[in-house]
Amino acid sequence: MPTLYDFTMAPSPRRARILLSEKGIAHDTVQVNLVTGEHLGEAFRAINPQCTVPALVLDDGTVLQDNAAIIAWAEAVQPDPPLLGRNPTEKALVASWNARLEYEGLLAVAEAFRNTSPAMKDRALTGAANVAQIPELAQRGLDRAHRFFRVLDDHLATRDHVAIDTFSLADITAVVLVDFARVIKFKPGPDHPHLLRWRTNLAQRPSLSA
Repeated sequence: MPTLYDFTMAPSPRRARILLSEKGIAHDTVQVNLVTGEHLGEAFRAINPQCTVPALVLDDGTVLQDNAAIIAWAEAVQPDPPLLGRNPTEKALVASWNARLEYEGLLAVAEAFRNTSPAMKDRALTGAANVAQIPELAQRGLDRAHRFFRVLDDHLATRDHVAIDTFSLADITAVVLVDFARVIKFKPGPDHPHLLRWRTNLAQRPSLSA
């Protein structure tokens, strides 16, 4: 059975948990405490030299070191339900929106949070190396994030899902983004009615509690 290296409080491994739940892929879980710096210790470096979670160790010992690898593997070993799209056009749309959500959304929120939070001192970027905070970047991150949330709200005005007409990887990434944005004090409300409707409609989906 695969083993997922996880940290419940972090957004990135949550994406993997939701994905594995949607796919019905059984796995063991090992918590790696990011708060205490366990991910930077030699024991975890031996598993994932990138010092990041999630990491998924397969039965043959192969280590999938990030969400991109975990997603590709999961879709290949368990095609149903198809979370990357059901045909070439859908696959393209899911890939496009997922990339935008990562770059314009998750990275923007992370830029704002990691460059200001005392807990992120010298950890402005993920990974093995220490990186000093640049507080001036925080405002840029806030501006980018709020701009993208307006774009996403407009996009969802006539849609029930982000990329295609069924739940997909893009919805997983978007849910994690919207929930993670609490660190910059963002929550969908009257100014983002379509985003709020979409998130409310997904609230009872079992995988989101994974």
